[in-house]
Amino acid sequence: MPAPRTWLIAARPVSFTAAAVPALVGTLLAAPESFTWWTALLAMLGSVLFLAGTNFVNDYYDHRKGTDGPGSLAPPGAIRQGLLTPRQVLAAGIACFAAGAATGLVLCWAVSWQLLWVGAASLLAGFLYTGWPLHLAYRALGELVVFVFMGPVIVMGAAFVQAERWSRDAFIASLPIGFLVAAILHANNLRDLEQDRAAGKRTLATILGRRWAERELWLLIAAAFAALAGAIAAGALPWPSLLAFAALPGVRPMVRTVRAVNAGANPRRLNFVLRDAALLHLRFGLLLALGLAIDWALG
Repeated sequence: MPAPRTWLIAARPVSFTAAAVPALVGTLLAAPESFTWWTALLAMLGSVLFLAGTNFVNDYYDHRKGTDGPGSLAPPGAIRQGLLTPRQVLAAGIACFAAGAATGLVLCWAVSWQLLWVGAASLLAGFLYTGWPLHLAYRALGELVVFVFMGPVIVMGAAFVQAERWSRDAFIASLPIGFLVAAILHANNLRDLEQDRAAGKRTLATILGRRWAERELWLLIAAAFAALAGAIAAGALPWPSLLAFAALPGVRPMVRTVRAVNAGANPRRLNFVLRDAALLHLRFGLLLALGLAIDWALG
């Protein structure tokens, strides 16, 4: 049995923030209307488990399809390092999905069975992201899938868990989160453009080419901050949500790294763009959550 640290490496720490932060935002959006701490924790836990399952299944199928081979620019995963066998990685993914489904069933029992459809769609999207038979990420649908399911679905679902109603404001407020998580994936695909193209994996980056793929990355980030401004102007987010704009300087190191690589620096430095995109999403989400908490405290 591999050590616990091995499982954490395979699950990727970003799972614990990229899924929990949108759930936190959704919870705090609804908190002024209704708040139950244990259902909030279950919503976050379920989101993290589904994303961890997605990552395990993604690693398994990327290994099978040869897109995570020795020539990859990405840091080696658990399979490439020999920490876990492919079957162990797939089993871990299924276990995470099962645990996430169990968490969702508890929420259905405690809140509403309407959540069953949200959970079922999320489970299917997570498995089919790279899993058989659709392999959505191999059909240039990766950014769309993560935008929908890690933006509106998580935020609106977490808000529903508290308020027991579907909210237009929660949908609008989820859009900047969705754009930034799509930017994380796109930064990953930008780094892997050549390897994915050689392996026959179709992503938006391989279709657009490097120059336009870089422009799409900046467009996704710009759209996130524009959507934040629009949500505040429309009243979907309270004014303390302006705090999230403090995350904007996090874009600078990404721009510098991309320029350096274009000027001839080691392409492996694009791993820092992926890291910085994840940090931007985390800082933005936490600052947005802080703004929502301040609004809740002010009453």
